[in-house]
Amino acid sequence: MFRGAATINIDAKGRMAMPVRFRDMFAVASEGKLVITIDTEEHCLMIYPLPEWEIIQTKLGQLPSFNPAARRIQRLLIGHATDVELDGNGRILLPSVLRDYAQLEKKAILLGQGKIVELWSESLWNARRDEYIQIASHNSELPDTLHELSL
Repeated sequence: MFRGAATINIDAKGRMAMPVRFRDMFAVASEGKLVITIDTEEHCLMIYPLPEWEIIQTKLGQLPSFNPAARRIQRLLIGHATDVELDGNGRILLPSVLRDYAQLEKKAILLGQGKIVELWSESLWNARRDEYIQIASHNSELPDTLHELSL
């Protein structure tokens, strides 16, 4: 289960070192084999252990090919899906097309999201996080299921 946030650096070649806690979980979940693709709602990347990605790709492949919305999602998610593997130093190489999409430069944030990890530009994440906090502090309308949650 991936959770928590970690600040990381991306070097000039597009390599990033995976924090040890995430690296260990990826090693157990997928022997260090990962799939990275774009998020279609935000300018960030999603990093899946290979077995988790295979479940998603199977579901995407079952969508009706004559449905334009389904084809768009297939093209975006599967088309950008890139297989990567943690090297001996726990690093991965981020392809430039994915770095460009997510506006990744030197500083980035990894966010654990349960079965996957999101990779954000530090500046984009800070702006989005602040926006989420602002919305939450001014919006008392929550889904009914959240009213039943106790933290």
